[in-house]
Amino acid sequence: MSFHTTEPSPLAAYGWDEALEAEFTSYRAAGLVPARVVAVDRGSCDVITESGPARAGTRPVASPDPAAGPCTGDWAALRPGDQPELAHLLPRRTAIVRSTVSREARGQVLAANVDTVAIAVSLTDHLALGRVERLLALAWESGARPVVVLTKADALPGGTAEQEAEVAAAAPGVDVVACSATTGAGVDAVAALLGGTVVLVGPSGAGKSTLGNALLGADPETGALETGAVRERDGKGRHTTVRRDLLPMPGGGVLIDTPGLRRVGLWDAAEGLQQTFAEIQELAEGCRFGDCAHESEPGCAVLAAVEDGVLPSRRLDSYRKLMRENAWMAARGDARLRAEQRNQWKTISKAQRRMYKERGRDR
Repeated sequence: MSFHTTEPSPLAAYGWDEALEAEFTSYRAAGLVPARVVAVDRGSCDVITESGPARAGTRPVASPDPAAGPCTGDWAALRPGDQPELAHLLPRRTAIVRSTVSREARGQVLAANVDTVAIAVSLTDHLALGRVERLLALAWESGARPVVVLTKADALPGGTAEQEAEVAAAAPGVDVVACSATTGAGVDAVAALLGGTVVLVGPSGAGKSTLGNALLGADPETGALETGAVRERDGKGRHTTVRRDLLPMPGGGVLIDTPGLRRVGLWDAAEGLQQTFAEIQELAEGCRFGDCAHESEPGCAVLAAVEDGVLPSRRLDSYRKLMRENAWMAARGDARLRAEQRNQWKTISKAQRRMYKERGRDR
């Protein structure tokens, strides 16, 4: 069935648009069909196509680089048939990338082609502002728009104004909204801030799946996304979400629920950090030295703001920590690339020596 009909594409509900259709012209001419990756398993994935859901192989697009292989949210060119498989991945408009859990010098894509990143923060836990800032850096770096959602607001009968203000101070330029998915209070306000492809991120026990069910119009506890209780002894939740899924929301757009993130390492997030700490970047323009590290340099406008109480010292400490981590990962990435290039040249040199040796034998 051709996309160019009076009927909208069934993929429109999953984000397919005219720009993607134009980009897909050559693939259609080759007999391929568009598909969006819903969930990825080893060697295969679930996709949604114009004809409905399908199971497809991923061997043609597999890559040893964790950031280059298929992931939830990817648009792909699918080769149909008895054994469908992904033939090509379309260029990503946005991608949420963190360092691999093993702390190798590689990035791992959590979700692709995301428009809004909803950062879930539980109001039943201590507000870990450093973790919020870390997730904000990843969200800004991805090219998507972050929103901070304070969940489980029903646990604070006295209101959430104080917590909202505290988080807002750590998230300049970002909408911060509180809600209770269990009672439904504030869920409409959250939904109004979300658009396009939305991904829910946060630690286990933050209430992501419960919120996701409410946004999907399902029962918060028994809907499409599995939920779990939080342990009383430490306030942490179980990893009830074990893979990423992509589901259409009744008001438009699609939702990606991710597993709880125990550790979120930065990966090439310099621009994301600049946006996350926008006020520090603005203050730094008044420093005496252009390369000021805001440690002990004379004429440092950032340190002066801390002394004057304009900038919280916690905020500067978090900025320094995340900047150091990002620089360290960037250095490791450069070292890995240099090592790969050396190995590649060694392989080429060996092949050339072998070729010259064989030529000498033929003479």
